[in-house]
Amino acid sequence: MGDRWTVEVDRGVCIGSGMCVNHAPGEFALDSARQSHPAAPETDVNEKVLAAAEGCPVEAITITLTGSGEVVFPPEE
Repeated sequence: MGDRWTVEVDRGVCIGSGMCVNHAPGEFALDSARQSHPAAPETDVNEKVLAAAEGCPVEAITITLTGSGEVVFPPEE
């Protein structure tokens, strides 16, 4: 079994740009308040989800390895 990611969106930071939906259709959605949320809280490692996180203009998306909690994105500085 491969690695899995836990994907979270900080809805207090999200500005509803929709970039995540553009980068990873089906993986993110905007609700009626234009706040993003992942389609599923866990996913297989997915380059489109990573591209969505990297493309978020306010870095509202956090990706961690499921189980260990190791941060995949955003990178630690």
